[in-house]
Amino acid sequence: MTIETPGIASGSAPVQARITVWDLPTRLFHWALVLLVIAMVWTGWTGKLELHMTLGQAVLSLVLFRLVWGFTGNRYARFTEFVTGPISCLRYLGSLFSSSSGQHVGHNPAGGYAVLAMLVLLAVQAGSGLFTSDDIFTDGPLFSKVSSATGSLLSTVHRRTIWILLGVIGLHLLANVFYLVVKKNDLISPMVTGRKLAPAAADAGRGGHPLLALVILAVCAAIVFGGIALVK
Repeated sequence: MTIETPGIASGSAPVQARITVWDLPTRLFHWALVLLVIAMVWTGWTGKLELHMTLGQAVLSLVLFRLVWGFTGNRYARFTEFVTGPISCLRYLGSLFSSSSGQHVGHNPAGGYAVLAMLVLLAVQAGSGLFTSDDIFTDGPLFSKVSSATGSLLSTVHRRTIWILLGVIGLHLLANVFYLVVKKNDLISPMVTGRKLAPAAADAGRGGHPLLALVILAVCAAIVFGGIALVK
């Protein structure tokens, strides 16, 4: 959602209020994913591959949850709220250093595409890991279900996608610093507290009940972990 706040002739600032933007499930998803990605990188680089694969399935469960939550969460968690057309995103990026970019209560257009990019990359990274092998001791849970050529291809995808993912995460972190230092817009604290300073006319994010999120997460985890256990 964008709230345009053009300059007022008298020089007075628009009235702002602190409103609820991010529901609890969205915030818990975000920070759980942060911890899981850190743990996956560490276990992958230190050779703790059994744990690494379990964490990968947990990541897949969270990604699946976020896809569902993008249609069932509160207003600002829904894809319809922050996924815009590419022209809108380019227009936003072109006005990034000016006041004409407006104030976005939820994700801005560039942030929306960053969310989609990270979800896709995480799905590719964790999904390809199911079919990989270290050619020594450890195979992914579904490695035996594909040909050696396919397994080799997916292993290559798995090894290379992590660098793209880390690059996107790095850009995401730099963007947060840019908004905090240059735009004076704190995007980090609201993902902790759920509340954000926004124009008083902005609507608070309603919906996103934690119990519904818990049920969705349980179903997603059952699909991922149970499905893999049945297939392998």
